Amino acid sequence: MTSPASQFTTDAGRVAPDLRHRGIIQAAMGKYETVRDQRKKWFQDWEGARNLAARTKFEAVNHLDRYLEEFVSKLEARGTKVHWASTSAQAREIIFSILREKDAKVVVKSKAMTSEEIHLNAAMAEAGYEVVESDLGEFIVQLREEAPYHLVFPAMHLTRGDIKETFEDKLHITSSDNPEDLTMVARRVLREKYLQADVGITGANFAVAETGMISITENEGNARLTAALPKTMITLVGIEKVLPRITDLALFLPMLAVMGTGQALTCYNTMYGGPRQADEADGPEEFHVVLLDNHRTSLLADAEQRDALGCIRCGACLNVCPIFKNIGGHTYSTTYGGPIGSVITPHLRGLTQWKHLSDASSLCGACTETCPVKIDLHHHLLQNRRNGAKLKPSLFQKTAFKLFAPVANVRVLWSLTTQLSRIGMKVRGLVNGSIIDPAHAWTKTRELPPIAPQSFREWWKERQ
Repeated sequence: MTSPASQFTTDAGRVAPDLRHRGIIQAAMGKYETVRDQRKKWFQDWEGARNLAARTKFEAVNHLDRYLEEFVSKLEARGTKVHWASTSAQAREIIFSILREKDAKVVVKSKAMTSEEIHLNAAMAEAGYEVVESDLGEFIVQLREEAPYHLVFPAMHLTRGDIKETFEDKLHITSSDNPEDLTMVARRVLREKYLQADVGITGANFAVAETGMISITENEGNARLTAALPKTMITLVGIEKVLPRITDLALFLPMLAVMGTGQALTCYNTMYGGPRQADEADGPEEFHVVLLDNHRTSLLADAEQRDALGCIRCGACLNVCPIFKNIGGHTYSTTYGGPIGSVITPHLRGLTQWKHLSDASSLCGACTETCPVKIDLHHHLLQNRRNGAKLKPSLFQKTAFKLFAPVANVRVLWSLTTQLSRIGMKVRGLVNGSIIDPAHAWTKTRELPPIAPQSFREWWKERQ
């Protein structure tokens, strides 16, 4: 069986040279960056907003027990049934028990990365349920039998032509590649599924402790239909999504919109606090909230990296990451890609198998600089590298560092190495690009930086 690290290397080697793929992603990222920067200027003090957001999430995460209890008590007071799931298997079983109780056949879902995390769709399909994603991007990648490409833009890697071909192949519906026409195709199909659905499943962007309500932010209105039309609603939410106060949303909703999609505010921002009440016209007859741990408490116990639980899943760090831009979202082979995924996946799925993700970084710090809640992402990547090296270093790593340490610590040896490298660069010029090039593994996809003709120490000695 191929290890995640080997698969990552294979996929990265295949995707990185694909210029068509790179062009699609960089075009999308370029448009996003333009509107994002325009919207950030609408904040009176963007850095002040980041500081406040970071403090608010720090407070929520460090008092998670108290805020979760408050959140649950307020939800249950309005008739919501709350379930605690320690593992992904337990979360799936809780949801299956609800589906069996309701004798459900068709399930409609709005966007929920937590459901991707626990592999819910595959499990439900295997159990015989018809599961339909209602978010347009998620619907498209579901038809293609692919995982979401990005936290916010699931189908970012596809062109209009790709989507047209997918609809023709999977839905047997002919359409132009005009975005409005493609949207109407999906709308006609999904409206039927809303009416057939026995259960609706959603995620949550935030969980407000003060009022016992979940907050869902979206642009298509599909989550509202998922919650309003089926008789039973299930929300699967990670325990870290808690915010202390409802007034916190005044900061987090526009911040999520700006950093997630470059909007001032998303089109639909809805609060759900329980099943339909006696004086309400619509809404589910039953409302279930499944609170998912799935190793989050293990990350909470890590004082060095627990601020990663403050992530609001805006995807901003993916959008600025030079690695993500070149190898794409699917290469990570995990629910959460990019810098934040490389930080938290070793906690959620095991450091031994997933430590390679933290090596896939330039450590440029762009992710930390852009994060709206100021997660120290690039230092966490370094910490994962350190922890991974301590865990089980490879023979190559052991040998390389045993050779490197004495050279780096002895001035004469380091100076000699530099001089030999200059000679090596001249020799390499004769075999550049051939298979006998000693740097071929590097230079087949990138340029080898030239070694300076004079070191600083040599320059300084000459100056003196």
